[in-house]
Amino acid sequence: MKLCTLLRNANLILPDRNIVTGILIEDGNVSKITQDRIDADEVIDLDGATLYPGFIDIHNHGAIGIDVNEASAEDLAEVSIFLASKGVTAWVPTLVPDEDENYRDAIRSIDEAMERQNRSPQAQILGVHYEGIFANENMCGALRPKFFKAFRNRNEVLQLPRLKNGIHITTLAPEVEHGIDLIRELVRSDWTVLIGHTKANFEKLDKAFDAGAKHLTHFFNAMSGIHHRGLGVAGWGLTNDEVTFDIIADGIHVDPQMLKFAAEIKAPEKVSLISDSVLPTGLGDGEYEVWGEKISVLNGKTQNERGSIAGSVITILDAVKMMRYLGFSETDVGKMASLNPAKLIGMEKTHGSIEVGKRADLVVLDDNSEIVSTFINGENVC
Repeated sequence: MKLCTLLRNANLILPDRNIVTGILIEDGNVSKITQDRIDADEVIDLDGATLYPGFIDIHNHGAIGIDVNEASAEDLAEVSIFLASKGVTAWVPTLVPDEDENYRDAIRSIDEAMERQNRSPQAQILGVHYEGIFANENMCGALRPKFFKAFRNRNEVLQLPRLKNGIHITTLAPEVEHGIDLIRELVRSDWTVLIGHTKANFEKLDKAFDAGAKHLTHFFNAMSGIHHRGLGVAGWGLTNDEVTFDIIADGIHVDPQMLKFAAEIKAPEKVSLISDSVLPTGLGDGEYEVWGEKISVLNGKTQNERGSIAGSVITILDAVKMMRYLGFSETDVGKMASLNPAKLIGMEKTHGSIEVGKRADLVVLDDNSEIVSTFINGENVC
């Protein structure tokens, strides 16, 4: 039986404002937002600490020495525990292009991890994200083109293994062969389709948008940029008011001032923070084997043997700190780290904000934006 818990004296980050108040948690959900003294099994005085909705990471390849492509269910649970310690309450394991057999193994592991996860205090896995399976070879970044797929008929899509339950995301380039038909087919099959690893022109991007792909993956990275003779994919994303994007706020993938510029021009309501975290995250500088090649990490920057940045070694907490440093309000950062990702994957009715009736997935930060505690489904897990 779950406890009834009252969190008092919190700087509560709501979707439209922040107020000093408290919340009552019952049966794993937020049941009241109030500063009244209420009889509860447990009363925790947060003494003015900031209470955010739990962070949601929709693009994460692994951490603490574990790579999602090769992870067992037990490995994924270890990553989930690590992420919870960093304020992430939900995440989407993200696969890079690989052998079909490895996809099947990875999906089995994610299925098994999702079946077990409610028994352990850990960030909840929401589904799977296939990144770059259908991508432009000239914009591959750290991905391996030898595993890219082509779309020729409906059965090609169905070859991507699906989970028993959970959301399915894919990032693709709309200019691949029959790319617009591919987007339509995926959308019909309840996939969330994102645009990335692409140099598509405006006409192709507009067709992709009309087909159901309305979001750009790791903005500025692995896409054609803004130039004075052409706006590129990035320019399309900034000038189309209905397009949203996610971005890696580590100060390496995108210069901090460009981060600030892009998020302000687009508006925080349309920006999601992602980690693009890879295996070395949480382990420090050094050399690591990732995706069949050596990746070095020096001063927090990854680089593969081809000279490309190969993912990040941050968590969403680091991205939150960066955006706060750049001057964004706590309310705006709460949207970028929680509500916007939840909306993108269609889970905003239960996740992404502190509202009555929603899951009590919460993170408490001190004045230095360091973790005080993380609550998942109302349980204080760290």
